Parts: sequence; C-alpha cells; structure tokens
Amino acid sequence: MNQTIAQKILARHSGRDTVQVGELIFAKLDMVLGTDVTVPLSVEVFRRMGASKVFDPAKIALVNDHFVPAKDVKAAELSKTMREFAQEMGVANYFEVGRSGICHVILPDEGLVKPGDLIVGADSHTCTYGALGAFSTGIGSTDMAAAWALGELWFRVPPTIKVEINGNLPRWAGGKDIALFVIGQLGVEGALYLAIEFTGTEIAALPMDGRFTLCNMAIEAGAKAGIIPPDDKTAEFISAFKHITYEPVLSDEDAEYSREYSFDVSDLSLQVAKPYLPSNAVPVDEVAGIKVDQVVLGSCTNGRMSDFRLAADAMKGKPVHPGTRMIVIPSSRMVLLQMIENGLAQTFTEAGAVISPPTCGPCIGGHMGILAENEAGLYTTNRNFVGRNGHPSSKVYLAGPAIAGATAVAGVIAHPDDI
Repeated sequence: MNQTIAQKILARHSGRDTVQVGELIFAKLDMVLGTDVTVPLSVEVFRRMGASKVFDPAKIALVNDHFVPAKDVKAAELSKTMREFAQEMGVANYFEVGRSGICHVILPDEGLVKPGDLIVGADSHTCTYGALGAFSTGIGSTDMAAAWALGELWFRVPPTIKVEINGNLPRWAGGKDIALFVIGQLGVEGALYLAIEFTGTEIAALPMDGRFTLCNMAIEAGAKAGIIPPDDKTAEFISAFKHITYEPVLSDEDAEYSREYSFDVSDLSLQVAKPYLPSNAVPVDEVAGIKVDQVVLGSCTNGRMSDFRLAADAMKGKPVHPGTRMIVIPSSRMVLLQMIENGLAQTFTEAGAVISPPTCGPCIGGHMGILAENEAGLYTTNRNFVGRNGHPSSKVYLAGPAIAGATAVAGVIAHPDDI
C-alpha cells in the first residue's frame, strides 16, 4: 500500500488503514512526556481549559532532569509544580531527583516506550524513541496540556526521506559521528517537517545506544521524527521488559519517499560540529589543536555506559589536562551505579574529572558547568547554538565520546590516536 513506517503508525493511531502525506489527522497517544521546565506552563493551560483529570495516568511520564538538583528558587518551584500535579493526577511514571535521570534515557530504559508507539513530549529531542521503531516527536507545552486532557493530538502526516547508511564504521566512531555527518550533509533545515527513516547495513550493525543518539539528533536537521525499523537488536532491548508485547511496524516495499540518500561510512572521519550549528560538521583534523577550556561528557546523546567506556579508552589512563575542566554526567541513576560498580567513576575522578548527578545541566546552559566569556567547550551534547551553553561569546564544538576523552587529556581538540 506504499506506506512508510511513519504513515502506518499514524494511520493505526487514527483508526485508519492508510494516511496520505500532508493530510491532517487526529491520532491517539501512547505516551506523553513532560519535564520540570515544560510542565508548569502546561499545568496552567490545563487548568484554564477546565480539565480536571488526565486521560490516562499510566500514559504520562514526568521527569525531573533539566534544572535539577534545583539550581535556584525558580527551579525549585518548577519541580514543585510538577510534583504536585503528578500527585494530584495519580501519575505513576513520575521520576524524582535521586531516582531520575535524563528523560530520553529514562523512558526507554524503564520500558515506557516500544515499537509502533505514537509518543509526544514537550521537549524537541523526543524523537529519540524512533530508535525503537516508534513515531515520537516534540510538541509545545500548550499541546501537552491538550494531550493530557484528550489523549490525542492533531498531526500533519509528514513526508519521509530514506537515509541509507552502509559500510563499517572505523574504530572510535559511533552513532554521534553518523548523526553529525548526516546533519552536515542535509543541512539544519534539510529535513524540515519530514520523517527520516534510517536504514542500511551499518544501521543494522549499530548498537541501540548509537541508534538512540542518531534518532535524538534528527531534529537538528529539522526532522519531525527519526525512525529506525525494528529488528533483532530492538527485540533484544525490549526483551528486558516482560510486560511489553508489540507488533513491529515496517515500511512497505513500495513505500514512497520524498528523497533518498545513501552514504558509505567505512572511511568516515570522526566528526566535530563547529559553532554555532550542529550542521557545521567537519572531520576532526580540520579543528584539531583548538584550545578547549571545558569538556562535557554525557547528555541524552552520549551519557550511557558504552559512551563512558569509549571515552575512558581514548584517555588511555592519562589525566585531564591542567588547563581543562572535564565534567562527566551519567544519564540516569542506573548508569551512575554501573559506573561505580565497574570502576569508571573512580577512573574519571582520579583522572581529574568531576562527576555530576544525572541532569541536563550544562547541555542547556542551565547549571553544572556554564561557560564564561570567550571560553570554548567540547561537548557530547546535541546543540551548540549561540549562548546556549553560557556566555554569548563562548563557543561549543560537538563531538562523540572518543574525541571528548582525547580532548580532555590534550587540552585541545584531538583524535584519540594522537594521544
């Protein structure tokens, strides 16, 4: 029936067999995500709508992650509003400080999302869950209030572009390098209001951690959603959650795509995005030697155990450069415990890094590592807009964990093989 994954998921959730690109539909939701920074406005709108209860307390997740632990009174009030709303509405999937983490890691790791789901969240990087073969996208706080009350939202069915990634990634490279490379090729608006379907032999070989990173950053090319067809790796990830059953949704063989791209990444250089856009991606050699004041390793893109192992390997047992600060941010309590149990927490601490509690913190320039005037940072986060991470004159370069580890040791942007 020439339908893509995106079309099929939207059709099923709107009670239809098919939907057409550009069509406006109403579709029922499987999960609605909110965070401490987006929920308070939604609560206000929810009240003004005259709503008294949410459509399904089990299909709402509220996560403390952006300004926590509370950096000031205003941040504390944000969390308080969300906490009280969760209690009032009986929201079971409420994640408090100390039992929380970054939302885009928490939801899949807690078994709250699955293949074929339709998920919205008041955070632009909600497209992360497309790594599981779901259609997930970001919305505003006003739309989230409507979603809480109604359990459905309107969508304009997006066209889909297919991005085929083949070959075998070289050593040190991962999902972040693919993401930055693809965004660099497409441009910051190259997939505006489109779904990106990632396929190919390298996507099939890519671990789930790398898939989450790749789909997370689809928004940086303007995409409505990033989706990877569910396969054996997806099934293995989901198998940890005995309560989940699902029916994989795959594109038809004759599915119609608005555009198709094919890239071979066998010789892909490690990528670095220069200020001030993720699309400013270049091979690391083009920026090697640039002095860095701070390295941030973590976030919803690279805050999992595989990322920390890769960064530690790249550091090769050497200390953090005396002129550079290194902040390591585990993405969840579970990841932090794993770092403690396997010794990585000690490794980074002894090297001179500081380990933060799970938080978005410096990724949004909130706290836990703000850049001062004219400082430069090398971050494994997903955005490097002007002033996002600190002073408007500061500069942030985006890269994967291997470059982050090497850069922390060298004090300048460096390839791990040069350490």
